[in-house]
Amino acid sequence: MSSQLSEKDREQIVAGIREKYHKVAISPEGQFKYPTGIEGLKRLGYDNQIIEDLPNSVADSFCGVGNPFSLGKIDSGAFVLDIGCGSGVDALIAAKLVGASGKVLGIDMTSEMIQKANSNKDLMVSGNVSFQVASVQDIADMDEGFDVIISNGVFNLIPDKDEALQKAYGLLKPGGSLFICDQVLTGPLSKDLRQRVASWFQ
Repeated sequence: MSSQLSEKDREQIVAGIREKYHKVAISPEGQFKYPTGIEGLKRLGYDNQIIEDLPNSVADSFCGVGNPFSLGKIDSGAFVLDIGCGSGVDALIAAKLVGASGKVLGIDMTSEMIQKANSNKDLMVSGNVSFQVASVQDIADMDEGFDVIISNGVFNLIPDKDEALQKAYGLLKPGGSLFICDQVLTGPLSKDLRQRVASWFQ
């Protein structure tokens, strides 16, 4: 699929994603067909104590499609990357799990979401997490590897999924873990490329 996309197609996809997530940064409510905020966290099986520890405004900004913490353990002292961190909820939860001896980096391509993540970080007073505007391709040459990479509802939006996954694997330390939650297409794929590009971010 990605090989069929022109540079103009990719630019349209990125513009559509940025436009949508500019709105999501203001409020995720009504932007998705699935529950967001506290209701989303509960339905996806996040630990009740974790939910209770989140300030309401932080929990309200959650718009993930799954629970990456249900896929494996994140140890104290680990170095964690959150690809497509959005408002930073999962990254902030990971920061609690890794403790003061660990650290978390959250990246997102949308500056408004990174601003929201930093606001949520200030509310959580988390000193072991940082956020930056970037894609996984942008940080693929980092010297230090990650113990765990998490991603929640992001890879479905990436046109070049094979390349992005290879970059992610390349960022892991030997024996590291990749926890991805995402949406997948279960019905027939539309044959109309223009239609797919126009509705990519939905």
